[in-house]
Amino acid sequence: MSALTALQQDIGACRLCADRFSQTATAHRPRPVVWFDTGAKILIAGQAPGARVHSSGKPFTDPSGDRLRHWLGLSEDQFYDRSLVAIVPMAFCFPGYSAKKADLPPPPLCRRTWHDQVMAHLPEMSLRIVVGSYAQSYHLGGKMSVQARVEAWQSYAQDSFPLPHPSWRNTAWLKRNPWFETELLPVLRSRVQEVIA
Repeated sequence: MSALTALQQDIGACRLCADRFSQTATAHRPRPVVWFDTGAKILIAGQAPGARVHSSGKPFTDPSGDRLRHWLGLSEDQFYDRSLVAIVPMAFCFPGYSAKKADLPPPPLCRRTWHDQVMAHLPEMSLRIVVGSYAQSYHLGGKMSVQARVEAWQSYAQDSFPLPHPSWRNTAWLKRNPWFETELLPVLRSRVQEVIA
């Protein structure tokens, strides 16, 4: 068994957060969603799977995935081709909801346990799509708001693109920031095509 396969299996079998998840409003069991391979050229680093992904076992199987694929200019087949795209959120499992039905943050234990190991298995990765504050803190360092990072996208654009979450909750943000669609997205799509060519 290769080291990569062993790592994928270890993450898939991880139950470190079982007690934490059982105490959430969803009272669910861990179900890590593992979607990366050594040859991937693009990394999509996000927050954590949502409830729909927890059910499907496949990342971004929801409207936010449709929007993200549109942003990237990738077909569904390209997006889910692990030889092209690695999808590595800051937590591999759905963290659950609070009593007020709010998304819980990704448990830091997942990042501490797995992320450096996963990054070491992505030697071909040359472009990072970094979605949301938790992933941006880990991959880009420092303390900045998502707004500030996305506004500064040109300073990262050779190898990373900080993005807001593609959730419907950010539709108002997108309307307030039309430059995101007219200036950032064309450059992002062009860079994605360069990398996968």
